[in-house]
Amino acid sequence: MGTTIPVGLRALIIWSILLYFSRPSLGAKSRHFKWEVEYLFWSPDCVENVVMGINGQFPGPTIRAKAGDTIVVELTNKFSTEGFGTPWADGTASISQCAINPGETFHYRFKVDRAGTYFYHGHLGMQRSAGLYGSLVVDVAEGEKEPFHYDGEFDLLLSDWWHKSVHEQEVGLSSNPFRWIGEPQSLLMNGRGQYNCSLAAQFSNSSATQCKLRGTEQCAPEILHVLPNKTYRIRVASTTALASLNLAIGNHKMVVVEADGNYLQPFAVDDLDIYSGESYSVLITTNQDPSKNYWISVGVRGRSPATPQGLTILNYKPTSASKLPSSPPPVTPRWNDYVHSKTFSNKILARMGSPRPPTKYDRRIFLLNTQNKINGFTKWALNNVSLTLPATPYLGSIKYGLKNAFDQKTPPENFADNYDVMVPPINPNTSTGSGAYIIELNSTVDLILQNANALSDNVSEIHPWHLHGHDFWVLGYGEGKFSEKDEKKLNLKNPPLRNTAVIFPYGWTALRFVADNPGAWAFHCHIEPHLHMGMGVVFAEGIHRVDNIPREAIACGLTAKMFLGDHN
Repeated sequence: MGTTIPVGLRALIIWSILLYFSRPSLGAKSRHFKWEVEYLFWSPDCVENVVMGINGQFPGPTIRAKAGDTIVVELTNKFSTEGFGTPWADGTASISQCAINPGETFHYRFKVDRAGTYFYHGHLGMQRSAGLYGSLVVDVAEGEKEPFHYDGEFDLLLSDWWHKSVHEQEVGLSSNPFRWIGEPQSLLMNGRGQYNCSLAAQFSNSSATQCKLRGTEQCAPEILHVLPNKTYRIRVASTTALASLNLAIGNHKMVVVEADGNYLQPFAVDDLDIYSGESYSVLITTNQDPSKNYWISVGVRGRSPATPQGLTILNYKPTSASKLPSSPPPVTPRWNDYVHSKTFSNKILARMGSPRPPTKYDRRIFLLNTQNKINGFTKWALNNVSLTLPATPYLGSIKYGLKNAFDQKTPPENFADNYDVMVPPINPNTSTGSGAYIIELNSTVDLILQNANALSDNVSEIHPWHLHGHDFWVLGYGEGKFSEKDEKKLNLKNPPLRNTAVIFPYGWTALRFVADNPGAWAFHCHIEPHLHMGMGVVFAEGIHRVDNIPREAIACGLTAKMFLGDHN
C-alpha cells in the first residue's frame, strides 16, 4: 500500500474495481482480449429487451488471469450515438479520461497481482443498468496457494433488471416533476432470471405460474452442479444498479473468506448481505442429502421489495438437475431488518497478518449524504453540493493547470454542527459543483460518511460507497450523528480492507485510506440513480507525478483545445 506506482499501471480502466501490482511474478503472462461493445436483443428474464453486450453476449465475457499477469483489452465502441465510459486510468469519464466515441477503438493494458474476485462495468451515464458488466477473476500467482482449500469453484454475478430502457430512466431522474424508475422487474444471477414465471411457484402464495423451461433459453437458470462431500468456492459479486441483496443456499452454511480481493478472518453464516459494488468468496461443503437438490436464492434488502427472489439450483450429481428442491426457497430477511445487516457487517474482519491502518490520520473529511432540490429538480448531495462533472477530465485539467475547467474552490469538508440527521432538511435546496478535494500524496485520510433523513419524512436509505484507485480500511459503523465519543468505537486492530462500504440509515461509517496512488479518483454511491443525481465527490492526489497520459484519453474539452493549439 505504501509504494507509489504510476496510475497507468495500477488502475483498471472502464471498470470500478481495485487491482494492484507490487512485484513481477514467475510465469506471468500477457492475456489479450478483443471486444466489441454494442446493443443486443436479449431476454435476461424471459422478456426480450435491448441490452448492452460485449462480443454478442450478455453479461460480458469473464476475464480470468493470474496475479502478475498483464491484461490487454482492445475495445471498440460500436454504439452509433453514444460514447463509452473509457479509461486510460480507471474508466470514469470526465474524471480520469474522455469517453470512447462511436466507432473508436481503445487499447487497455494493465497488470494485476491482487488475487481475488472482481467485476468490471461501464461507467458512463447508466450503462451498468443497461447490462454493461462482466466478471473478472484473478487467481493466485504461479507457485502460490490460497489460505483455504476447495475442490471446485463457481462465479455468481448478481444484478437487477428493468424493462424500461436506461434512456427513459435517465430522463425520468432528470425531470421536474421527478419520475422514479421504480423497483426492478427481476433479479438476475449470471444474467439470468425469470419475470413471468417462478421456479418455485408451487411454494408461492401468489398467482405466479411454474416456469416451463427447456434449459436452452437465455433466461434459463445457470445451475451449479456439485459432487457430494466436497468443498466449493463461490465467488459472488453484485453489480446491481439499485438493489441491496441477500444470498442464501438452502440447508447449507457459507464460510466467508474474502471481500473485495482481501482475505478475511473466516466466519460462517446462513445468509449473506451484499451491496452494489461488493464482492465476496464463500466456501460451502456439500454435506447434505445427495438425493436432493437445493435452492440458491437472492432477495431484496434495504428497500420495500417489489421484486421476486432470484432463484437457481444447487444440483447434487448424479441427481437430475431437473428435480426441483422439495422445500421452499430460503426466506430473505425482512427488508428493513437492519440489525441483521449490521450483525453481518460487524463480523467482517481482516485475516491475521493483514496490513493494519496507520494509527493517526492527517486529514478528516465529513461527508453528509442528503437528498435535495435544485429549482424543483430532485438531487443527491454531499455537504449540500451535488456533483456535476465537467467537460474536461480532471486528470488532464489539473496536470496542465487549466483552472477554468472546473470549480477551483475546495468542496466543504464538514457540515453544520446543528444539522439534525433524523428529520427532513429544513432547507432542502442545494447547489451543483464540480470542485475536487486535492489530497496530499501519501497522506492518511479519514472519511466519515454521515447518513441523514431524505426529503420524505422517516426515510433514510442504504448507500454503498465505492472508492476508485484505492482500498480503504472500514474502521466502524455507528448510529445517529458521529461525535467525539465514537472515536473509541473505531477498530484499528483488524479492520477489513475494502473498496466498497455500506452506510446504514441514520448512521455513520468511518473509513481510512492512504493517498498513495497519483491520479484523479471518484468516490461515489454505487447506486446508479444516486450517482446520476449527484451523489459523489472527486479526490485528486499527486497528479504532477502522472506522466505520458495518452492524448486520446484527454482529447476532449479544454485539453483537446490545448492539443489543437500545439499544431498551430
